[in-house]
Amino acid sequence: MKAGKKVIVIHVKNDVEKEEFMKEVQKLNLPAFIYVHGKLNTLKINIQGTKDEIRDAVYKINEIHRRVRSRLYANKKGLYEYVIDDIFREAGVSISAPILLKTLKLLNEVVQFEEGTLKTTLSWNEIVELVKRLGALLAQVTLQTTRQIREVVLPVAVAHDLDPEEILDIMVELGLAEYKEDKFKYELVKNKEQAMELLLKYLEGEEK
Repeated sequence: MKAGKKVIVIHVKNDVEKEEFMKEVQKLNLPAFIYVHGKLNTLKINIQGTKDEIRDAVYKINEIHRRVRSRLYANKKGLYEYVIDDIFREAGVSISAPILLKTLKLLNEVVQFEEGTLKTTLSWNEIVELVKRLGALLAQVTLQTTRQIREVVLPVAVAHDLDPEEILDIMVELGLAEYKEDKFKYELVKNKEQAMELLLKYLEGEEK
């Protein structure tokens, strides 16, 4: 198929947007050849390849720019929009979506989640730092806990600034969890919702 070329121009508001956009473009693995020339608040992108390769590259570049802008600038409702996998990739940590969403809710942040897209009041840098913190706590307890109990322990540990192992001890004392000697793991006795509700009620009483 005959090779061709196309030039598109991307307008950015500031250096932060430019840097985030360039960082994402560099991660692209495209058959088309891309050359980016930047000056002030404009990026001129030269794309070379077949017609299909150019069309695919233009679509992906525009989609990247939309994602970068939506995570850097809040909408009229004060919400930032993220692809949740972008957050995990930036943080260098993989945690389950329910852990992150529950943590945000306990921190009284707005949470709207649908098909891998998260809208929330937490800014990009703040949410990346939050995921890094959750990842560090996860590493502490992952070997001795089940996935279900982690979805209770980690959000509560962050929201109340407590060590996750301390949370596990409290849950055992309250009869919400037990340590299975044969599995070397803590498991929930009650369901996640009940355990979370009773644990929070106890901690809120302790903090008064």
